Amino acid sequence: MDNFVLIDGNSIMNRAFYGIMGSKMLTTRDGKYTNAVYGFLAILFKLIEDTNPKYMAVAFDLKTPTARHKLYEGYKANRKGMPDELAEQMPLIKEILRAMNIDIVEKEGYEADDVLGTLSRYGEKQGLHVTILSGDRDTFQLATDNVTIRIPRTKGGKTETDLFDKSKILETYGIEPKQLIEVKGLQGDSSDNIPGVPGIGEKTALSLIQKYGSIENLYDKIEKNEDDLKGKQREKIKDNKELAELSKTLGTINLEVPIEDTLEQFKVEEWDKEKVLKLFKELNFNRYIERFHLTGEKQESQEETYKIEFKTVEKSLEEIMDIIKTQKRMIFYLQTEKEDNLDNIIKENITGMSVYNIDTQEAYYIKLNQEEIAKLKDIFEDETIKKTSINLTKVYILLKQVDITLDGIENDISVGAYILNPTNNKLDLKNLAMQYLELDIEEYIGEEDKQKQMTLFEEISNADAKKDSEKYTLYVYIIEKINTMILQKLKDTNSFDLYTNIDMPTVEVLSSMQWNGMYVDEQELSAFGEELTSQIEVLTKVIHEMAGEEFNINSTKQLGEILFEKMKLPVIKKTKNGYSTDVDVLEKLKREDPIIGKILEYRQLMKLNSTYVEGLKPFINPKTKRIHSFFHQTITATGRISSTEPNLQNIPTRFELGKRVRKVFKPEEGKVYIDADYSQIELRVLAHISEDKHMIDAFNHNEDIHKQAASKVFKTPIDEVTKEQRSNAKAVNFGIVYGISDFGLAEQLGISRKRAKQYIDEYLTEYAGIKKFMENIIEKTKEKGYVETLFHRRRYVPELNSKNYMVRQFGNRVAMNTPIQGTAADIMKIAMIHVNEELKKRGLKAKIILQVHDEMMIEAPESEKEEVKDIMKKEMESAIQLKIPLVAEISEAKNWYDCK
Repeated sequence: MDNFVLIDGNSIMNRAFYGIMGSKMLTTRDGKYTNAVYGFLAILFKLIEDTNPKYMAVAFDLKTPTARHKLYEGYKANRKGMPDELAEQMPLIKEILRAMNIDIVEKEGYEADDVLGTLSRYGEKQGLHVTILSGDRDTFQLATDNVTIRIPRTKGGKTETDLFDKSKILETYGIEPKQLIEVKGLQGDSSDNIPGVPGIGEKTALSLIQKYGSIENLYDKIEKNEDDLKGKQREKIKDNKELAELSKTLGTINLEVPIEDTLEQFKVEEWDKEKVLKLFKELNFNRYIERFHLTGEKQESQEETYKIEFKTVEKSLEEIMDIIKTQKRMIFYLQTEKEDNLDNIIKENITGMSVYNIDTQEAYYIKLNQEEIAKLKDIFEDETIKKTSINLTKVYILLKQVDITLDGIENDISVGAYILNPTNNKLDLKNLAMQYLELDIEEYIGEEDKQKQMTLFEEISNADAKKDSEKYTLYVYIIEKINTMILQKLKDTNSFDLYTNIDMPTVEVLSSMQWNGMYVDEQELSAFGEELTSQIEVLTKVIHEMAGEEFNINSTKQLGEILFEKMKLPVIKKTKNGYSTDVDVLEKLKREDPIIGKILEYRQLMKLNSTYVEGLKPFINPKTKRIHSFFHQTITATGRISSTEPNLQNIPTRFELGKRVRKVFKPEEGKVYIDADYSQIELRVLAHISEDKHMIDAFNHNEDIHKQAASKVFKTPIDEVTKEQRSNAKAVNFGIVYGISDFGLAEQLGISRKRAKQYIDEYLTEYAGIKKFMENIIEKTKEKGYVETLFHRRRYVPELNSKNYMVRQFGNRVAMNTPIQGTAADIMKIAMIHVNEELKKRGLKAKIILQVHDEMMIEAPESEKEEVKDIMKKEMESAIQLKIPLVAEISEAKNWYDCK
């Protein structure tokens, strides 16, 4: 029986739109949103693969009112309008479908469901099996023995479909598919604003139809007093017969839409490949171009996307080691197993390893015990053997835990992929395999194709080892293939030097920082926690006295009732759950009553205690007594280094009590902390890039840049600039770096928006070079689609071409800020690399233990401190040659708090 596939266009587009939004929606480089189109096509191609249809049609809704709207004015009245980002993709998917010669059916006055229903009955009459793809379960009423409804759902990040035919509906609901219309008549549908009978939910409605068969029969029994309904339920149903009948009518799919298209028009045809290729190129759907060979060229890289060509060969550890030593390169993947109650930084053990031989296209897998891992020490520590893998920071720590120091780090595919797209937060092997090879690892490994098994494992003799061999040899093969693609793309985008000279050497620096860790005085931390707890108890009593009663200060509901109902303070903002008591609201209420200041102080102390006292304790390694924070270089879009578990870069510095957390971080006995902080590095980078004469002069003559700005903005002689004027000018200086708006500056300084605009306008008049830079960088970014740092770190900015004003403004800020903040981050990485190399070269015991934006900290023996200071100052200030000098301010202390 031939298949006739019908697709609910709006439903699947909607599902794809919200399903593929993630942290950032897919866009082209000119700002066109594509996530819904991309997701729709992914679902479409999977459907075609599964059903091999002979006929196909896609139904879409039109904006015009339907018969349901005319029947009931409230129909779908509570529906929010389609987001602009989705609406602009609807014409795109239709254009693509037409290029694929897939018939689109739209009918004025009818919904897509009605079209699907009518075509499903038409297909049945033609002797076809009909498949309806929709995210709307209203289509269940259409199920028959020959009409199957496919409902997409997401499981484990993958799209799967549930199939519902007549028998499945009976099994699931205990009624015929047509009877689901009766259920909707009683239950209603809040999403479509179909009223139903008040007080009747799905469970009750279903049980009533299971018993009475239909709404008509239910009311017939009620009129004859032959029903067994009781009390208020009977009364509600009896009094709302008209609503039930109206709801049933609204929920019934029309099976007689006048459609002129014939079966021949629905026949699946060859695509217009030229049109499809053009559209896919415009939308950057390169994976689909390669998948369907639309260019007509079957290049080697495209063949590799679908054809896995390698052989798993069984070799001894000694044989594998000989191959690595001969080739002087090592493409590998470590197998690990988690283990509890370890004092390690990463609570995992190495249990196996796979290695890829690029010369023979062979992959080797071997189980490893501790003795065998030790045999690999010379190879892992050999600088001349170049290493390629994924997540080498983790590999570094795993090896350090068994007394091996990884050297010869050359390629990390997660770092390379990050450089190519710094907003890509899916850098694990599974996602990279999908992104670069369009290979679903789980699906491939789960494949039961015996021929494939034989090809991969014909030389593996031990049947028990085949499962691990299959998995880990595939992993290392994928690493090699992705690495080859990434290296070429890095060269194509002028990012290869950045990767080779900055980001890859940074891997070792960050890994060693994590391994080194920072010692924590646990006694002092606990004492500080006790002090905070005592202050919190006192504040709680004060707040209760000021409120005139005891209540839970941490409860938004109770706090809202106290402030806005009992104390009658002005309501700033309400949410669906009641009064808002967030920080912004409380800040605006500070002048209304002294209790607000106490509540803000209470919250500050609570957060300090929970996050930075109790929150730090679990991260103290019981063996080293240190916190080994994870430092990442593949998370922020600007290239800045970030810290997690815990975030040591986020310890408060703006208020004294918060800053005191730093006192518990101390060097070992006989050692000292040496801190080096770049002075105003982002403003110096801005001066260099913008070539602004005034700013360059100020830095070259060691003037106070904020005083200079205040003097120019406020038309005041520099020696008469007040503290307040300097502070305001400082806010403008740094605000410019982050693309601050007049609204943002007004909020920050507590001044009117008009006055803030005057400050910014005056600043840009005086600093004409900066104004020109800001205008030029936005235009250049629009033109190219991306912005770069001085070291060619790219960030794509499709937001600049968005139709949404707020999104465009965000794009403007990104375009202005990325070259500045990103270049500053690159300079810091270079400095860290050079400092680390110099420490190693001189054989010093000093180690880098922390990096916080523009600041680097080293733990050094007292005997080395002067030498280390010289190294830090020299390497930081010579990291790059700018039009103005870089300045590193050096300090030393016996704890982090006293540094600087």
